[in-house]
Amino acid sequence: MTTTAKRRVRTGLKGNSTATSAEILKDEAVAHLRQDREELLLEWLQSDRVDGVLWMGATTAEQEAESARIYDTCIECLDTLSYEGAEEFAQQMARRAVRGTITSERLLGGMLALRDVYWHSLLRQYFEEPKRLDEVLKLFESVINRVLVIVAEAFSRERERVIKAQQGSIQELSTPVLRLRNGLLLLPIIGMIDSDRARQVTEQLLNAIRDFRARVVVMDITGVAAVDSKVANHLIQTIDAARLLGTTVVITGVSPNIAQTIVTIGVDLSRIETVGDLQGGLDRADRLLGYRVILEEKAVTQAAPTTVV
Repeated sequence: MTTTAKRRVRTGLKGNSTATSAEILKDEAVAHLRQDREELLLEWLQSDRVDGVLWMGATTAEQEAESARIYDTCIECLDTLSYEGAEEFAQQMARRAVRGTITSERLLGGMLALRDVYWHSLLRQYFEEPKRLDEVLKLFESVINRVLVIVAEAFSRERERVIKAQQGSIQELSTPVLRLRNGLLLLPIIGMIDSDRARQVTEQLLNAIRDFRARVVVMDITGVAAVDSKVANHLIQTIDAARLLGTTVVITGVSPNIAQTIVTIGVDLSRIETVGDLQGGLDRADRLLGYRVILEEKAVTQAAPTTVV
């Protein structure tokens, strides 16, 4: 901005007699950054930390439009001292990170480069007025730092949301409820069980019992090394909840450690039906459902498969 233009901006702003000196200074800075917008945008996009690319896979026109939006949003925050616009675009950028079109490192690096462009422009504008320069930089610093925090927090929240969603999907895959035949479900549990996973197992099982109208569930815990007393109690409550739905739960594959935990916490063992291994549990389930296993007559040279009737 030329000296004449600079003087013109100040004259117009000083016409407001009710404005404080800080407000006038803020308005001057905003007017300057808006007036030199195109020049500063170009300086930003050509800086070493941006190197002309903020968004992977975006066209030049798309990059320019998004860059202008970020530039204008930051100036709007400085003008109004309101951060709703920054929160909105930060959330949108965080969602893009999930699709891989931008990373938090790339965006935050670009934002830091933009902060430097603003900073150097203000230095040039108020170079001959050290006191006013110090005041405007303090105001600008507080605003731009708040915007950077908003962007970082948005990416952090989105990352946590994605991680939780992925954990939920992994848990669902690691604890499938399988329908073996009419009235019979199999629930194989593998890996560590904490309180959160125990609640998830309960929810999945009860929903499957309702959906498939199951009468018997075989819960195989061969792949579970150990559980604490809290999780053991939760599994017992799951069995009780299934019983209320009219379903019998047969537990198979109880290890010595888990057996000791169940005995130690004083669980009423009459409420639990256990069988040593999975095959035995399936045989027990068949008997509860009224099925019987017979051998089909085949040639002596052929294996004799079993048929459930």
